[in-house]
Amino acid sequence: MRLEFVKNEPKYWEFIRTLRNNKRVKHGFIQQEEIDPEQHISYMMTYGRRFHLCLANGEPAGFIRVLADDIAVCTHPDFQKRGVGKFMVNEVMRLHPHATAKIKLENEASIKLFESCGFAKKYYLLEK
Repeated sequence: MRLEFVKNEPKYWEFIRTLRNNKRVKHGFIQQEEIDPEQHISYMMTYGRRFHLCLANGEPAGFIRVLADDIAVCTHPDFQKRGVGKFMVNEVMRLHPHATAKIKLENEASIKLFESCGFAKKYYLLEK
């Protein structure tokens, strides 16, 4: 499988929105609300340049964004456990070497992903 790391463009916006709303990956995000098209376009107009995508053989396989040095990554379920997430994290760290990731404690897949890329647990955020 040929992986390519590309900058976000409007042609990828709907892929990002659809994947972000996908029930198979949504549980991993801190924010759980459904993202509607109008809301997403507005968000992309402001923050879209902070996103990159992984193309697998030319097809979008996942996205990653860094906003205020906070990484969020999402791999399409059809491409999970195939190195896509690790590829995106390693590529984005070349651009943002001081970025970190906030991961839900129960999101074991993301914890394993980031640890495999050299990240280490440092803090716990406690909320009431």
